[in-house]
Amino acid sequence: MLEGILPDNILNIISNKVNWQTVNELRLRADKPIVITIGGNKFFLGETGLVTKLNEAIFSNKTMIEDIIFRASECSLYSVNEQIKRGYIMTRGGIRIGIGGNLIEEAGVIKTMTNFSSLNIRIPHEIKNCSLKAFNNIVSNDKVLNTLIIAPPGAGKTTFLRDFVFQLSDRNLAYNVLVLDERGELDTGKRGALGNFSDVISFAKKKVGFENGIRSLSPDLIITDELNEQEDIDAVRYAVNCGVNILASTHADSLETFIKKEAFKKIIEEKVFKRYILLSCREGPGTFEGVFNENFSRTQIFY
Repeated sequence: MLEGILPDNILNIISNKVNWQTVNELRLRADKPIVITIGGNKFFLGETGLVTKLNEAIFSNKTMIEDIIFRASECSLYSVNEQIKRGYIMTRGGIRIGIGGNLIEEAGVIKTMTNFSSLNIRIPHEIKNCSLKAFNNIVSNDKVLNTLIIAPPGAGKTTFLRDFVFQLSDRNLAYNVLVLDERGELDTGKRGALGNFSDVISFAKKKVGFENGIRSLSPDLIITDELNEQEDIDAVRYAVNCGVNILASTHADSLETFIKKEAFKKIIEEKVFKRYILLSCREGPGTFEGVFNENFSRTQIFY
């Protein structure tokens, strides 16, 4: 999955001495140990695989970090500068590499990032059936209710969305689904991962993607990740007013935190979303904490 991007020695250790299918994140920081996250637990990467002792860990450096970014950009940083300005690079297969470094601004506008100092390589996984605990709470009378997934980073929002699209298709619910994949994480390119009835628009801001997608593809349902800005909320309202249902996600670690997010205040009052799904990392990524209705009353409890 990361062939041609990671240094050969690091790739060989992970491929031969770590169960790659369980890895959630790989973090490299200049002059610090390489850290692997598996099921919410953190380990150092050593020559023998996963280690817990600092003196057995492999340390990364700026040269290694810069080389990975260069490879991930397919040898052209200029071609991915729009992504770099937003703090990440997307690779084939839906892998997002978060980048730390110096942001260069001019007149309040971010132009690029230099002096790269850290990477967070997030590994996407297909976890079949992970959305089924909430499926019947979302799909009612052959209609997908407007639903928002609430979870902190790394808690399985994207994985849930991807599986839900597959489950619709697997049940032959032939909704025209538009997957608005702004960051290129939902569509891994794997055949069949997004079912048989989905269209994909990648790397478009939500406002543009919603407007163009509704106009050209006539979706019944739009699925998108990480609503954050007021512009995103306005795009949701536009879609709903066009008669299109929404399944989306946002970052928050609890309902209480989410309710305080200013951008969502009006859409909460309007009760646009009929279901809220809360995920956490309490028992590992993707832990279901419950499904709630538009009044934030629990509709189902998961054990």
